[in-house]
Amino acid sequence: MKTAIHPEVFETKVHCNGCGTEFVTHTTVPSITVDICSECHPFYTGKQKLIDTANRVAKFEARRAAKTAHDEKNAAVVNKKEDPKLAKVQAELESETVATKPEV
Repeated sequence: MKTAIHPEVFETKVHCNGCGTEFVTHTTVPSITVDICSECHPFYTGKQKLIDTANRVAKFEARRAAKTAHDEKNAAVVNKKEDPKLAKVQAELESETVATKPEV
């Protein structure tokens, strides 16, 4: 085996920010910090756990709630006021379909 071509191997302590677990392994970096490990990962534990470091879930839920409120407000406004032009066009269409229906 050639000398001086292999990286230095450390006994490294791995720290999980999700559950606080620490374990030792061998690697080429002096320390490792992870957000989720096999002790707290849902695949291994069978429990769902949200790690929302950037507050993305809360932002998404706020946008969805605002969109729903906006849609409901627009639907209420549309239902309250009827456009007279639209009513006239609908009446014309209904009269045309009645006139063009073949009698049986």
